[in-house]
Amino acid sequence: MAPEPLLPSASLARYADAIVKASLGVGKGDTFVVQGEPEHRELLVAAAESAYRAGATYVEAITSDPLVLRARVKYGSDEALGALPPWHKRRLHEMSGRRGAFAAIAGAGEEGYLDGIPQKRIETDFARTAKAGAFARRRRLNMQARWTIAAWPTDHWAAQVYPDLPPLEGKRRLARDLLSFCRLADEDGKGTSGWLKHVRAVTRRAEKLTSLDLARVELRGPGTELDVGLVARTRWLGGQERTPEGQALAPNMPTEETFTSPDRRATEGTFTCTFPLSFRGRLIEGLRGEFRGGRLVRLDAASRKDRDFLASYLDSDEGARRLGELALVDASSRIGRTGRIFFNTLLDENAAAHIAFGQGFGTTRSEKPARHLNRSTTHLDVMIGGPDLEATGIDARGRRVELIRDGAWQI
Repeated sequence: MAPEPLLPSASLARYADAIVKASLGVGKGDTFVVQGEPEHRELLVAAAESAYRAGATYVEAITSDPLVLRARVKYGSDEALGALPPWHKRRLHEMSGRRGAFAAIAGAGEEGYLDGIPQKRIETDFARTAKAGAFARRRRLNMQARWTIAAWPTDHWAAQVYPDLPPLEGKRRLARDLLSFCRLADEDGKGTSGWLKHVRAVTRRAEKLTSLDLARVELRGPGTELDVGLVARTRWLGGQERTPEGQALAPNMPTEETFTSPDRRATEGTFTCTFPLSFRGRLIEGLRGEFRGGRLVRLDAASRKDRDFLASYLDSDEGARRLGELALVDASSRIGRTGRIFFNTLLDENAAAHIAFGQGFGTTRSEKPARHLNRSTTHLDVMIGGPDLEATGIDARGRRVELIRDGAWQI
């Protein structure tokens, strides 16, 4: 028996079209790959239908089951840890090419699926997998390939966000949230027009920030006193980007952030996370830490085991303890205005300002090679923002520019 649909067919098709057509520009002759967990099937199928309607030549839906990953890390030989077969590497190259497009579907279906696994085996698997797929991740972060991340409800995820609702109603409520956050509700306009209008507005804000040519950004909030250095002529990104071939893409659905990549050597101070981090099936709370000389020198969490779990991931790559991203979000965010924690990085990072450990975005630099960019093989976002966070920019002449004050953009 087929599961109950989470959205009316017209709303589901609108969401799928926003992913496939509006955010990725899939068209005639393209290859489209969509990846998600078993519980994402409703959206995986809808995305495939949208791509074929758009003229795609081939669509592949990849189902990644976290329990299969657990089986590899628990029972696999040393050679199996982090292994990618040659045919999968060829797929990554095709997905990252001019005629390829890739959508990843977020929304955790399993809790604690790596619990009880020796930390060393997890660390080895993380490091090898990241290294094997580094070329594809680099192309995506440099906006050289068409990619996006969207979300779809699962029983586990909906129970985290709406614990008082029955499972089916919780998932339907979460699905309606996703439509609203992506400006795809009926009141947002026809088809995907609301989504496209929104991402273009975010792009204009990024262009304004770029024109300020800031040398650093000060972040001040409860538990956070962080100074983030930037290189000269740093570009800010957000909303809609373009590949070198001129293909438009919107990398995150939903999105509220305007972001850049700092000078990897120049972050100083302390931070406290305002949201828990949902990472590899584990909810990590109470994250806080300190940077000196651009490097994370102290990391704490509410649970020592959670702290060690995250630290082992950061220690799997030389650049993972340095920043690759600074992203600003104000209180106008539809996600933030709900007052909810969504226990999902894609949504929570668009509710509040955040930083990311690891690899930076090559398109934030105006020169080649990109100066002082973090070239780690990892990328992990943590949320540090909220209504009390204030952001101030300082240019090379020492002029101070209020960026976010009293929860609102000032530029």
